[in-house]
Amino acid sequence: MAVPLEVRLVDRPTNTVVIDTHNEGPRQFVVRERAGTVYVGKNQNPQPRNGKTIGYIYNGEFVPRNASVSDAKPEFLSFGTSALVYSHSHDLFKDLCAVFSLPDALKIITLASLKVLKPHIANSRMRAQYERSFISIYYPGVALSANTICKFLNNLGTDSIRRREFYKVRMLKIAKDHHIAIDGSLIQDNSIVNDLSAFSRKAKVKGCQDISLLYAYDIETNEPICADIFPGNSIDASSYHDFISRSNLKKGIIVADKGFPPEAISDILLENKDLHYLTPLKRNDRRIEQYDMYNFEAVFLKNGKAIACKKCKTENNKWLYSFVDAKKAGYEHAAFIENAVKHKNYNQETHANKMESFGTIVFESDEEFPCEVAYVIYEDRWKLELVFRHYKSDLEFDTTNVQGDFSVLGETFVNLISTIITCRILEQFRIAGLNDNNTYAEIMDDLSSAWRTVDAPSEPKRSDGCWIHTLKYVHELLEKLELSKPDFEKRDKLKPDRKKIKPEFVGPKRPRGRPKKL
Repeated sequence: MAVPLEVRLVDRPTNTVVIDTHNEGPRQFVVRERAGTVYVGKNQNPQPRNGKTIGYIYNGEFVPRNASVSDAKPEFLSFGTSALVYSHSHDLFKDLCAVFSLPDALKIITLASLKVLKPHIANSRMRAQYERSFISIYYPGVALSANTICKFLNNLGTDSIRRREFYKVRMLKIAKDHHIAIDGSLIQDNSIVNDLSAFSRKAKVKGCQDISLLYAYDIETNEPICADIFPGNSIDASSYHDFISRSNLKKGIIVADKGFPPEAISDILLENKDLHYLTPLKRNDRRIEQYDMYNFEAVFLKNGKAIACKKCKTENNKWLYSFVDAKKAGYEHAAFIENAVKHKNYNQETHANKMESFGTIVFESDEEFPCEVAYVIYEDRWKLELVFRHYKSDLEFDTTNVQGDFSVLGETFVNLISTIITCRILEQFRIAGLNDNNTYAEIMDDLSSAWRTVDAPSEPKRSDGCWIHTLKYVHELLEKLELSKPDFEKRDKLKPDRKKIKPEFVGPKRPRGRPKKL
C-alpha cells in the first residue's frame, strides 16, 4: 500500500523518503535518508538505497528521531566500595585469566565483586547492582541476568579441572615456610535435589541440613588459598585427605585442628618433602603420658599470657610440644567445679585425674621448632576463625542460594574469590585504624555513598569537581584508604610565594638578671 499523498507532502529534510511500516502508532510513517545508489539488473539500472531513520511523520508534522530514554546511560555511579574492591582484585583477575577464558574470568570477578558490595544479594538483583556501581565501568559488557548466572554457576561447578588449575596457581605463590591453617564449617543447605545436603553432627541443634565447607588459609598473607565442599554428614577426618589432594597442596606447614589427624594424609606427606604439619593431640592420647608431657621444662610470656612448655622427640622421629596457660587452667578448673555442683556428680578421683590437664594443649609435628615459635604458629591459626566469622556474618554466606550439586560447587568458588577480597579489605581497614570506632558494614555503607561521574579522571581528587553529593567525612575516608587524593594545593594557589618570616624585635632588650615582677 502506497504512502498517502498528504503524508508525502509534509515538509521534511531534503533527500529523504517516507516508508509505511504498517504499524499503527507514532512509528507508522518512518522518514529515512537516501544513503546512495545501487545498480541492479543486467542493465545495471540505478536504484536509490535507503539509509538510517532520521524521523517520523506524526499528526501531519515531521518529528526528528531523538535518542530513547531506554538507551540512556547514567552520568554518575556509586564509586567508593567499587574502587575499594577493584583495588584488591587485580592479581586475582590476572590469575583467573591464566586459567579461564576472558568472558568467564570477567563474569567470575564481577560476581565476586558484587557479592562483596552487597552481601547476600540474589542472582535476580545482580544486574541492578552492577549497573549502579563502577563495577560496570571496571568490567564492562558482562551479562548478568538471573538465568545467565544460574547457567554459568552450574557450568563453573562442572569444570573441576579449571578450578583446580586456579588453586594450583594460588599454591605456587606459597613459600616453603608459610603456615597453612585448615578448618571446616557447616553451611546451611536444605536442598532435596543435590547429594551434598545432609544432616550433620549439629543436626539436633540446628534442625536443618548442611554442607561441609573446608578452607585452606595462608597465615602469613592473611587470606584464603582454596576451598572445597563435602556432604554435610562427612566428618573432617574423612574429608581431610581428599581436600589436600584436590587442592594440590605440596608445600608449607599445615596447622590443623584435632579433627584433622596427620595419619589421614600420611601418603601425601611422604610424597611431598616440603609439606609438614602441626596438629594438636587429644588429651587422652597415650603419648602424653608416655613422654611425660605435663612435666614442663621452660616458661615464657606471650601476649600477656604466662606459658609453661616442653619439647620432646618421639621414637618415630616426630616432635611433641606441650603448653599450659596459667589463666586458662584456672578458668577450666572453675568450670569443672561449677559443672559438678550444677549436676551434683562430683567425683574426687575424676577431679584429681583432670587437675594436671587443665589449660594444657599438646602438639605433634614432623618439624622441630623452638617452643615459643610452635605456640605462636597455632595461636595465629585462630585468624581462620575470623575468616569464617566474616564469611557467615559480613558476607552472609551462611546459606546457599542455589540447588544443584554443580551449582553449589560453582557458587562456592565465586564465594572464595569474594572472601579473599574481603580479607584484604579488612587488613587495609586494620592498617588504616578504621576498625576502632566503626564496624566493617558501617565503613562499607559510608563508602557506597561516594558517587562519581563516569567520565571523571582516572586519579580521583577531592577538588576535581566530579563527585556527586559526597560528604566531607566520606572524602576523608577515601583518602585514608588511598582511593582519592586530598586537596593540598588550595593554600599554595592563594599565596604561592608565601614564606615564613621570623618577626624582628623592636625596642630595648630585657636586662639580664632583672628580678621577676611580684
